Amino acid sequence: MENRISIEIPEADLAAAKAALEQVQSILAPYVIALTPDQRRTLPKMSDGTEPFVAKVVEYANDDPQFLPPFVDKGEFDKDWRAISGLLPLYRLCNQIADNLSDTTMLAGSEAYVSALSYYNSVKQAAKVNVPDAKAIYEDLRKRFNGQGRRSPNAPAE
Repeated sequence: MENRISIEIPEADLAAAKAALEQVQSILAPYVIALTPDQRRTLPKMSDGTEPFVAKVVEYANDDPQFLPPFVDKGEFDKDWRAISGLLPLYRLCNQIADNLSDTTMLAGSEAYVSALSYYNSVKQAAKVNVPDAKAIYEDLRKRFNGQGRRSPNAPAE
């Protein structure tokens, strides 16, 4: 079994990271909102491709405001642009952090689970040959797999 990750993060570093993230969350709390899945689905979305377009329109609207439709509130347009310009770098950094945390926890979790399964299979074999203490451990651990019996290859898919 290849060990692809071997880290020990000091409790102080984990606590400091958690406190820093909680501080970021607290600082941004008055400004962030939550959308419903339906709202997310129906909103026109600004992406990396449309961001330069919006930036250019902001410049044109500042230089040539006569073309701004009367139903577009220039103050709100500018406010939205400043918000997205300020939040996007934070969003990208958070995505990088989230991706790295996801990958690291996935790999560490996978390795821990494989080790746990190896232990479980070892104690299962030991219980089969009546090694002392193995049966009690096996009976306790096997509860995790209740209801997950082997399926017949000819059984219909659910």
